[in-house]
Amino acid sequence: MTFSEKLIDLRRRRGLSQEQLADRLGVTRQSVSKWESAAAMPEVAKLVALSELFGVSVDYLVKESADAPEPPAEPAVTLPADGRRLRRTLDEALGVYSFTSRCRICGLPLVAIRFSHARWPSRSSTAVGIVAIGNFAVGVVSIGLMSVGVFSLGFIALGLLALGAVSLGGLALGATAVGIWAFGASAVGARLAVGAAAAGHVAVGVDAGGAHTLLLAGQSAGDVARFLADSGVWPPVAAVARLLLGMFR
Repeated sequence: MTFSEKLIDLRRRRGLSQEQLADRLGVTRQSVSKWESAAAMPEVAKLVALSELFGVSVDYLVKESADAPEPPAEPAVTLPADGRRLRRTLDEALGVYSFTSRCRICGLPLVAIRFSHARWPSRSSTAVGIVAIGNFAVGVVSIGLMSVGVFSLGFIALGLLALGAVSLGGLALGATAVGIWAFGASAVGARLAVGAAAAGHVAVGVDAGGAHTLLLAGQSAGDVARFLADSGVWPPVAAVARLLLGMFR
């Protein structure tokens, strides 16, 4: 048997999909697919990980002449009939925590929570729901390491209202913020940018550049309010700007 044939056989004996095997190894499903189609070979570190996962030697995996030791039997598991309990059992085996509420709105669960060891977002590692929480989250309200939503909170956040270390959105707040209205240490805004370094049509900051610019050097709260009003900044956004600037005075 070739390496690709052995890998397919071992994976199927263990009852893993290509995507589940990829998650365990920290690679993409496409990588596993290439290994099984003989289009590519895994690197040495992945060969070692495969040998440990399936309980076989590296020699067996790479040498066509190597004798095949019988892979250790998996402990018998009585799988529950209920679909939700079955999914939870599989998730626990893969080192994943997930919760999906029964209540659905427009086909999406009201609450979806999913945490896994995956390094990159995939269908199996992403929480998707009205309220989504996880390493990777997509929802109306999303909270995660990487989050996408109408209201998004995360290390990397993308949304109509985005809050994160790196944020991109309509109204973006973060260490680095890019949006229509952007607030951050470094801010780039199509209409308004407020930050230590700010660039936008209207820019307020220690170092600022734009069509309408206010440098924060001894400016009072009243000066800022008048500048924002004179520059035509939408009042609710101007109020947010004054509030944030007031917090750091």
